Amino acid sequence: MAETPTAIEIDVPGNGRVSGCVYLAPERARLGVTVMLAPGAGAPHTSAFMVLFGHGLAARGLDVVTFNFPYQEQRRRVPDRTEVLETAYLAAIERAARDLPLADNRLFIGGKSLGGRMASHLGASRRELDLGGLVFLGYPLHPPAKPTQLRAVHLRQIVVPMLFVQGSRDPFGTPDELRPVLAPLGTRAHIYIVDGGDHSLKVPKSTPIRQEDVYERVQNEIRSWIEAQTTMPAA
Repeated sequence: MAETPTAIEIDVPGNGRVSGCVYLAPERARLGVTVMLAPGAGAPHTSAFMVLFGHGLAARGLDVVTFNFPYQEQRRRVPDRTEVLETAYLAAIERAARDLPLADNRLFIGGKSLGGRMASHLGASRRELDLGGLVFLGYPLHPPAKPTQLRAVHLRQIVVPMLFVQGSRDPFGTPDELRPVLAPLGTRAHIYIVDGGDHSLKVPKSTPIRQEDVYERVQNEIRSWIEAQTTMPAA
């Protein structure tokens, strides 16, 4: 069993404080990796999806940190400007490295939808973070019904491995839409497809596999993929 998660507060320069949570893996099972997961635009880090993945990944040996963006903490509906979102993400990374028992861990960042996109911005522009990789849970390649408005140019600037967990019927970008975008990245980008999954990786009730099992498989894939990155020999 993973340990009981710990609530934390994160100071965001110029934007007050936001709440977060640390899910520590059981000591005997720890892989020595921190996975930072930021939430999507429509729900905070305490949403059922985020809590499920916090507990699930911690049970698989990964220390997990989740947190809110300022607008979520203030219960506003409209997301903050990109620079504020990035600042909040950086503040969460610094908080984990400075004050939590995670300082020696290898760092992976990512998140659900908007949270993953902000992580990708940092992955593209902040190489000093020395990331092990990025994990995207439903990457928002484009707004729904606007397939030409791609949010992908910066992905080519990311030099670390990336895992894209994408539902086959995601209106923000299907795996088929992602493939040509990621092709120039070669082995840096890996897609794990959730058959029938939507933007939150939910499958239709008529699908023979249970939703809980879908999430279990995703969490197993994340653990396996991260472990593969941490055991690869240095270039």
